[in-house]
Amino acid sequence: MMRTYLRSGAGRVHFLLEAWRPISSLISPSPVNSFCTISAVSPKTLKYGGDDDNFKRESKKIKLPRSSVTTVLQSGNRETQRISITKLRKVTKKLCKSKRFASALEVLMLMETRNKLRMSPADHALRLELTIKLHGLLEAEEYFSKLPNIASQKASSLPLLHGYVKDRNTEKAEAFMMKLKDLGLVVEPHLYNEMMKLYVATSQNEKVPLVIRDMKQNQIMRNVLSYNLWMNACSEMYGVGSVEWVHKEMLKDENVQVGWSTLSTLAKVYIEAGVVEKAFSALKDAEKKLSPCNRLGYFFLITLYASLNNKEGVLRLWRASKAVIGRPTCANYMCLLLCLVKLGEIEEAEKKFKEWELSCRNYDIRVSNVLLGAYVRNGLLEKAELLHLRTLERGGSPNYKTWEILMEGWMKRQNMDRAIDSLKKDYDLLKHHPG
Repeated sequence: MMRTYLRSGAGRVHFLLEAWRPISSLISPSPVNSFCTISAVSPKTLKYGGDDDNFKRESKKIKLPRSSVTTVLQSGNRETQRISITKLRKVTKKLCKSKRFASALEVLMLMETRNKLRMSPADHALRLELTIKLHGLLEAEEYFSKLPNIASQKASSLPLLHGYVKDRNTEKAEAFMMKLKDLGLVVEPHLYNEMMKLYVATSQNEKVPLVIRDMKQNQIMRNVLSYNLWMNACSEMYGVGSVEWVHKEMLKDENVQVGWSTLSTLAKVYIEAGVVEKAFSALKDAEKKLSPCNRLGYFFLITLYASLNNKEGVLRLWRASKAVIGRPTCANYMCLLLCLVKLGEIEEAEKKFKEWELSCRNYDIRVSNVLLGAYVRNGLLEKAELLHLRTLERGGSPNYKTWEILMEGWMKRQNMDRAIDSLKKDYDLLKHHPG
C-alpha cells in the first residue's frame, strides 16, 4: 500500500512535506549580534582609511567579538582622535562591502556623537538603511523622525520607503508618501517607482496609472523604470494594445531612451499574449541595444528566447555575451543550463556544463543541480548518480536541493532506503547550515 501511494506525484510531495515539518520547526533564525559584542576595527585601520592590504589583515581580526569600534575610537589614543570623517566613511564603505554591517552601523553611530564630525545626508541615508537591515523598520522610523534637516530626510526617504515596499506594507508606504508630499520632498521619480513596484507586487495594478497621473500633475519626469512598470501594469489590466500605447508615449518622451529593458518588457507582453511575430521583432531590436560592458541584458533575452522555444536565439545570445569583458559567472551558466533544459536540449546542456567545469574556480553545486534535476525528471537516473559522484570528486558540496533531487530519483526506483538516507542528509545540512 505504501509503495502504491508513493508512486503518485501527490504521494511523493506529501511524504516530503511531512518529513520537512519537524526539520523546519527545529530551525530558528540566528539573532543579530548586539553592539556590545561587535568586532573591533583597530586604530591603524581607521587612521589609514582601510587601505586594501591593511584592511584584509584587519578584517581577519574583526571577526572576533573583542572590544567594539566605539571603544577603540573613544579611547584616549591621540591617533584615533584625529581620524577624519573622510577616512571613517572609507572604513564604513569597506565594512559594508565585506558585509560587516553591524560594525559599519557602529562607525556611523559614533560619527553622529562626535561634535567635530558633521554627518552628510548620504551618511544619514546609509545609517537608516543599515538600521533597517539590522534592527527593522520600527527603529528606522524612529531614526527618520529625529533627522536634523530636510536634506537628510530627503536622502533617507528612499531607503525607508523601499523598506515598506520590501515588507509589502501598502498602508505605511502610502502614508509615508503623503508625509513626504506635505514636506515637499517628492521631487524625483524613484519614490514613485517604488510605489509602482509595490502595487505591481501586491496585484494592485489599477493604482499604477494613478501614480503616473500624479507624476504628470507634479511635473515629475518619468524614467525608463517608470515606463517599464507602467507597461507591466497595463499588460495585466488591459492587454497588448494598452502596452503598445505606453510604448509610443515613451518614444515621444525626450527625457528617456528606449533600451533593451523596455524592449524585453514589450517582448514578454507579446509572448504572454501569444503574439509571436511581434515578440521576435521586439527581441531583435532589444539585441541591438545591449551593452558590451554588462551581461545582464543578454540573460534577460536568453530567457525570453527560451520561452519562445528558440534554441538558436539562446545560443546566439550566449555567444554574444562572451564578448563582454570578464568571465561568465556561475549564475550565468545556471541561467543558460535552465533554458537549455527547458528546451529539452539535454545534450547541449551537458556540453555547456563541461565548459563550465573546465573554467570554474570554485565548484558551485547549484550549477550541477540544474543538470542533475534534468536527468532525474527525464528518467536518466544512472546519469544522475554518475554526475553526483563526479561532483563529489571535483570537490562539490551537496546542498539540501541536491539531496531532494536524488531522493526523487531513488523514490522513482522504489529505493526507499536511499531516499530516507538523503532526507537525513537534508536534515543534517539544515541543522548545521540553517541559512
